[in-house]
Amino acid sequence: MAAKKSDETNNEQLEMPMIDDLAIATDLLVSAKAGVRNLSVAITETATPSLKKLLRRELDIAIDTHDKIAQYMIKNEMYHAYDLDEQMKHDLEKADFVLDSVKNN
Repeated sequence: MAAKKSDETNNEQLEMPMIDDLAIATDLLVSAKAGVRNLSVAITETATPSLKKLLRRELDIAIDTHDKIAQYMIKNEMYHAYDLDEQMKHDLEKADFVLDSVKNN
């Protein structure tokens, strides 16, 4: 029985890092998108030319950061931006995994 528990622990350890990586990458992507949105709003509400210029530079950085995170997620099959059916399947699998984890604890 102890060996079985050890195998279960090893399986959980193998599965969890992907969920952790996915959760971290998704949180980063959402935060980066919020940064782009907030900087865009700030630019439209700023009258000072030098501040607008600074905010535009920051916006370019935020857009680049968002793109890098999205490309990382696409490359690692965490995000299927160009295949809605695959993304929905992926999201449902992750939701089922989380629900199963909650039921088993």
